[in-house]
Amino acid sequence: MQLSNNTQAYLCRFYEILDTMVKDMTGTPLIDSVSHNFITQMIPHHMAAIEMSQNLLRYTTLIPLQDIAQNIITEQTEGIHDMKAALSRCSGCVNSPHELCLYQKRLDRITQNMFSRMNNACRGNDINGNFIREMIPHHEGAIRMSKNTLCFPICPELVPILNAIITSQEKGVRQMKCLLRRR
Repeated sequence: MQLSNNTQAYLCRFYEILDTMVKDMTGTPLIDSVSHNFITQMIPHHMAAIEMSQNLLRYTTLIPLQDIAQNIITEQTEGIHDMKAALSRCSGCVNSPHELCLYQKRLDRITQNMFSRMNNACRGNDINGNFIREMIPHHEGAIRMSKNTLCFPICPELVPILNAIITSQEKGVRQMKCLLRRR
């Protein structure tokens, strides 16, 4: 299938965002703190969602999807702010080598699945559908990453941040799946 110029431009930017997210999430220096490691890997994840939403807003005229994208930008900008504010205090919450290994092993499975699903989400010239198919695994990855983190001893300040991620991204997944079914 031949892609339109708009779709090609949209996808070119999407793949740049995805590549940067993968590099930044997998390349962050890890320490002996699950809390620190989660935050430093989730910040580039949130930044990618913001950039993906900004990319979509250049092309979409679908008002419900514009609302979802604007909500992602607002919520994830706030989430980045909250995580940066908690980082120095949460970095002091130290975990055992066994906990760190188990955490990272689970995280690697979650992120590899998310990266693969996002990379294969494009199905043609439907930019709106492509965005939804890209963002659903992105959100589901954040939900799984957050739930994984809650399985370990972590900084108490991080718990409400994780719960907020889970709640907001589960809502976003439901909204996007509903929009995708209507298409």
